[in-house]
Amino acid sequence: MGETGGVAAGEEPQETPPSAAPAPGPAPAAAHRMPRWLPRALALFFVFAGLFEFADWVFHRLIGLFTMVLVAFFLSLAMEPAVDRMAARGVRRGLGTMIVFVVVLLCMGGFLAALGTLLVDQVGTVARQLPHLLNDLIGWVNRTFNSDLSLAQLQRRVLQDSGSVEKYAQQAADNIWGVSSTLVGGLFRLFTIALFAFYLTADGPRVRRTVCSLLPPAKQGEVLRAWEIALAKTGGYLYSRVLLAVFSAVAHGVLFALLGIPYAAALAVWVGVVSQFVPTIGTYLAGALPMLVALTVDPVDALWVLGFVVVYQQVENYLLQPRVTARTVEVHPAMAFGSVIAGAALLGAVGAVIAIPAAATVQGFVTTYVKRYEVAQDPRIDRGETRRLRRREAARRLRRLVSRGRRGRGAGD
Repeated sequence: MGETGGVAAGEEPQETPPSAAPAPGPAPAAAHRMPRWLPRALALFFVFAGLFEFADWVFHRLIGLFTMVLVAFFLSLAMEPAVDRMAARGVRRGLGTMIVFVVVLLCMGGFLAALGTLLVDQVGTVARQLPHLLNDLIGWVNRTFNSDLSLAQLQRRVLQDSGSVEKYAQQAADNIWGVSSTLVGGLFRLFTIALFAFYLTADGPRVRRTVCSLLPPAKQGEVLRAWEIALAKTGGYLYSRVLLAVFSAVAHGVLFALLGIPYAAALAVWVGVVSQFVPTIGTYLAGALPMLVALTVDPVDALWVLGFVVVYQQVENYLLQPRVTARTVEVHPAMAFGSVIAGAALLGAVGAVIAIPAAATVQGFVTTYVKRYEVAQDPRIDRGETRRLRRREAARRLRRLVSRGRRGRGAGD
């Protein structure tokens, strides 16, 4: 007689079946063990992150050098056709490159000298007329605001406020120091660009040979063809701009001489160079200076200058430029405008200057390698083109009939 739920006397205790035994839990060390690939992945992540930061630091430190090399490359492309012509006649490439550089420097020096003379003269003219201008301004203020100011009172107030004068003088000295350092830095950059451009032009064949030696034979022909396209487009752009600048300078020089504007030749060269080599806003900058000079002579002359600049720009856009650039740089005006904006956003003023030859190079490369197909006549595409072609064909037939009638009358006579 045992207790309820107990084990009876003499009976062996029953063993617990294996299925009912509790499952052994995982070992604590195995539960928190780090995957074998994680340390290596973390090490690689930190290594690549450090390399990226280092490359970003190096790129931002050398972006100025990359920009100068890019500008020098486009300058070498522009000068290489002239050097190649001299090399074909037996002139060594180094000597030919030096001759081209000297000619370019002489042209730039003459332009800057003429412009500097003009600016110095105009500043002197303004300085001589400054008291008269101040008297006119003080008279206008007195009449408008019923005041009683004089030039002597203004001078005494300026001299009494010596602190302001000293402050302005200090600011002017600081500005002069900043301008001087900027000028020195600009001259150093120009020297660096000229040095790179000289070596790239003089050693053009060697540079191409070196680049091609790094590529398989199947790719060498493509690289040389792209190089030739860039050479043709960049040189064509430069020569077309020079020719248009000559036309513009001659036309404006004749007008300035007829109007009797001082320094007509210097102003004409200014208009020709700035209007052709400064993208998008060059025409407005070019016309502003001769208008200001004409105002010192006669306000009516300034209106004549403004009207002539506007009319000549239209003649150049629709008559001269299409004919001059037809065989050199064929870039749509919208594409040229967009490339200038993109170049200015990427590289500032330098990018705006080299944007058009770069766009012409890309366009020439795409035209060479992208296959085009014939487009069927469709009114949804042509719209007014079909009607325009019909009118052109009708005019052509009319001219043929008129010419035949004239030949018939000539034979009858």
